[in-house]
Amino acid sequence: MCVKSLRLLCSACHFSVSHSSHCSCRSLQYIHSCNTSFHFPAQDDNWGETTTAVTGTSELSVSQEEVVGLGKGIQDRTQGFHRYLPLAVGSCVGLLVVATPLVFLLLPTVIWPDRLQACGAACEGLFLSISFKLLILLVAIWALFLRPGRASLPRVCVYRAFLTTLTLLLTMSYWLFYGVRILDAQDEDYHGIVQFAVSLVDSQLFVHYLAVVLLELRQLQPCYSMCVIRSTDGETRHYNIGQLSIQRAALSILEYYYRDFPLHNPALVSASKHRAAKHLAGLKVYNPGNGNQSRAMATAAAKRKDNAHNELYYEEADYERRVRKRRARLVVAVEEAFTHVRRMKKEDERATPSDIMDVREAALAIFPSMARALQKYLRTTRRQHCHSMESIQKHLAFCLVNNMSPKAFLEAYLSPGPTLQYGPERWMADQWTLVSEASVTSGIKEGTEFLLKCLDFSLAVTVKSTPYIRLTEEYIDPKSHKFLLLLQSETSV
Repeated sequence: MCVKSLRLLCSACHFSVSHSSHCSCRSLQYIHSCNTSFHFPAQDDNWGETTTAVTGTSELSVSQEEVVGLGKGIQDRTQGFHRYLPLAVGSCVGLLVVATPLVFLLLPTVIWPDRLQACGAACEGLFLSISFKLLILLVAIWALFLRPGRASLPRVCVYRAFLTTLTLLLTMSYWLFYGVRILDAQDEDYHGIVQFAVSLVDSQLFVHYLAVVLLELRQLQPCYSMCVIRSTDGETRHYNIGQLSIQRAALSILEYYYRDFPLHNPALVSASKHRAAKHLAGLKVYNPGNGNQSRAMATAAAKRKDNAHNELYYEEADYERRVRKRRARLVVAVEEAFTHVRRMKKEDERATPSDIMDVREAALAIFPSMARALQKYLRTTRRQHCHSMESIQKHLAFCLVNNMSPKAFLEAYLSPGPTLQYGPERWMADQWTLVSEASVTSGIKEGTEFLLKCLDFSLAVTVKSTPYIRLTEEYIDPKSHKFLLLLQSETSV
């Protein structure tokens, strides 16, 4: 990305009419304030009109994130205990599983080494076998159980608890047999002791295979269809899942939610509430005991219904017109800015290194030319709180360095994207609560309903079984497609 800083700064302000008088100083102000954090004020959202950055901070000012985080310390510590307790128990069981076969082999050589029989070639081959089996078991345990946790569930997973208990019972049984038949009797057959340790490792490998079946393979086949509805705007998605418990199904739904659902916009919800309140404010109360008032009430209700329909129709039509108008202005402004950058890039290929600035400075320089149109479009669509000035400038720099088109830059702002597309501050503060009449550790089935609640909205989930598909075959005889065409010859008279 090669452009001259001075020429690009002046020309970027040249085709922005509203910034012609203060273009140089404000563009330079953007460049010198690269480390400043930009925000959309709730009351005075006019960054696109003024294009100035606030660089000063007050010691008495407290952000909303700091206020929300004041009461999270104690809650995080209590959640940390429930989060790390299964990890600690699993780590202890894993160490016991790996160390037990080695202890079985070492104890006889330490307690009664003089009485042990010599280990032949077959015994030494078992040493090689147990070494590779333990290595495979370690890798399998790492792949299945030592993955980073994705979430904190309210209850312990039933299958994990069952597998942990089974592993402990298996290990304790082997220890009991080893203590009675080998340690007390001080068995001299070291080859038999090695075979006993190998049988333990084989049993542990079969338990791990059972864990793979229960935790991974069992849920792969889709058995249920889940309908997820967001309470505020009615956004709906459908997902197919396998045999899962309610809490595991809720975790899968939340993972799908952040990937597929558009970001929740409270401004649209508040706008619909304001329209409903405005309609209810025009209602009048009549006395039903008077016949004349009853007829007048019916007539007024019919008029209000027609007026409400007309107002809603014209309001939506005016809103769509304003959105199309703002969108057209935004597209033109962005295309002019990108065209200017490409032209300057071709002209500055012969520029000296001292006249070249990086992509970040170029993005800051051309941003004022499109800031006003972008700010008005986001305000009209009520999505100004979803995009901060810093995130827009980073996205602009990313598009410039990768030589993307103006359409690629605008795609992130013309339509609402999934929740993960936006910054973590938009969704990391969500604290979800699972509400279910049935136990969260029980499996889902036909008709299961539960609710996932957060601070601003909730997700209602209903479960239905996928239908049993009965597919039959119909044989078509190839000879049935053959036919004869008999033509009658005609003779001229």
